[in-house]
Amino acid sequence: MPAAAHSHFVTTGWLVQHLAAPDLFLVDGTWHMPDLGRDARAEYLAQHIPGAVHFDIDAISDRKSPLPHMLPDPVAFSSAMRALGLGDGMRVVVYDSYGLFSAPRVWWMLRTFGVADVYVLEGGLPAWKEQGHPLEEGDVRRQPRHFTARFDHGAVASLEDVKTALASGVQVVDARAADRFRGEAPEPRPGLKSGHMPGARNLPWTDIVENGRLKSTAALSAAFRDAGLDLGKPIITTCGSGVSAAILSLALEAAAKRSAPVYDGSWAEWGGRPGCAVAFGAA
Repeated sequence: MPAAAHSHFVTTGWLVQHLAAPDLFLVDGTWHMPDLGRDARAEYLAQHIPGAVHFDIDAISDRKSPLPHMLPDPVAFSSAMRALGLGDGMRVVVYDSYGLFSAPRVWWMLRTFGVADVYVLEGGLPAWKEQGHPLEEGDVRRQPRHFTARFDHGAVASLEDVKTALASGVQVVDARAADRFRGEAPEPRPGLKSGHMPGARNLPWTDIVENGRLKSTAALSAAFRDAGLDLGKPIITTCGSGVSAAILSLALEAAAKRSAPVYDGSWAEWGGRPGCAVAFGAA
């Protein structure tokens, strides 16, 4: 894969040249916050990059969990990927309609289940459209292929993992907006407490994304340091429901060349559990 601004990305120019490659699997991973009232599936059907399939993180999830879009088990994920047409050994490029918001969640999910060659389209759908590249409408159906899920337990943090991390001084960084982190703004999901995990740090994902792209490596490193984080030590990422946390994990790989597990339950779990302590104000 070519070098873009960061190693986990490909450029629109590269995608134009390789769009018809038989081993390329293109994914529209757009997801919207529930309070926006937008339909990502309908928007995909109206326009998408030619050949892209739609990856619905709400549908490809643990449907038995009361928490939003939790990871499914490996068998269910394998079945979903086979149905989409993703097979072993294929190269994957993921994009979203924001530029960079939900695509990292899909990138993280695929990586967690063993896909090695998965990249994010730099600038996403907005960059593709701005440069005048073609779009298509309707659904894309690809031939089912065999997919083998190889689950990476180290890529995912559970509630107990986070409790242990916080108690032992392992760094936890929250991607939510600062006013939500401080407990000054209500949570968008009903029934959740406001505030943050005691001991967590705050780095809003909007502080590291600019014009639908990750900021430069130097700017990312500075942002993590300014948030009180040591890039040489382990970090767990969290957010509202595990979507924007994946942006932080992607940024950590780009800036520090190290992986950071995502707390999949995130504040949707922590903020809804009576036994989980909550802090207010700045970190």
